[in-house]
Amino acid sequence: MVILETPRLRLRNWLEADRDLFREINSDPKVMEFFPFRRSHAEADLLFDRVNAMIREDGLGFYAVELKETGEAMGFCGLAPANMAGIFPIETIEIGWRLATRFWGNGYITEAARALLDYGLNIRGLETIISFAVADNHRSTAVMRRIGMTPCPELDFDSPRVPDTYPHLKRHVTYAVTKETAGR
Repeated sequence: MVILETPRLRLRNWLEADRDLFREINSDPKVMEFFPFRRSHAEADLLFDRVNAMIREDGLGFYAVELKETGEAMGFCGLAPANMAGIFPIETIEIGWRLATRFWGNGYITEAARALLDYGLNIRGLETIISFAVADNHRSTAVMRRIGMTPCPELDFDSPRVPDTYPHLKRHVTYAVTKETAGR
């Protein structure tokens, strides 16, 4: 099922043929630089199945990003519950992404994320969408700024999901966009 299309991309459900790409992006040291772990093939497969099931349940989720020209999956971008109990209210929706390194530098995530923000705010009727990343993850925060999100330092947090043995990955910055601020 295609969720939406942009001039160069399709955001769609994951296909079994995408499993190797999903394994790649979840084990690549450059892609996972700001995570305290890399996933084994078995762990990536479990996450692949969970991500696919989440899309089917309520229409939100992390969709495969496909290059229209080749039909090749490149990574993911999506809207999903933030699932950060005690940090954000339960209804908080985040936008997030991950892309195989060979596709970096072409504006694909910016294009996909802009389309998803429009979808979330104007089609799904969401009032606010957030994104968060490790404070030093300048590639992700640059995308957040390019798609019109603004920093919300009052929402910055130390992630309880990051073990204390990785103190440089604990601090996360939060960005947000609302219907009122979108497109500014």
